[in-house]
Amino acid sequence: MMDLYGNGLLLGEKTLDSLWMRQNLTMNNIANVDTPGFKSQYMTFENELAQKIRSALTVKKTSMKNVARGIENMRPSVHTTLNESTRLDENNVDMDQEQVELARTAYEYQFMISSVSSDLSRLRSAAKNF
Repeated sequence: MMDLYGNGLLLGEKTLDSLWMRQNLTMNNIANVDTPGFKSQYMTFENELAQKIRSALTVKKTSMKNVARGIENMRPSVHTTLNESTRLDENNVDMDQEQVELARTAYEYQFMISSVSSDLSRLRSAAKNF
């Protein structure tokens, strides 16, 4: 499908997978809010994805396959928050921050679902004309 539609669907798929992973990581932080010594984690993928695409575009003979390979090779980074905890049990989960992250990721996920769905609708509509 990449040759027919470009890298839009691949990019949407990779973004949805990464957002789903971020949502799970946030839910894990929330689930461990009362676990002594637990350190919260967060995930980044936007900068890594942009860097992979940029490096694919700097190749002398940029092709859709180079960009697709860059998108496919992107791996989200999971980081542990090591900041000091204000709690005696050394747990550093900030419920306010986690709730905001949960809502933000849910909105981003809904937007990406809508975007991919719209892309597929346009592809279906174009295919009907042939």
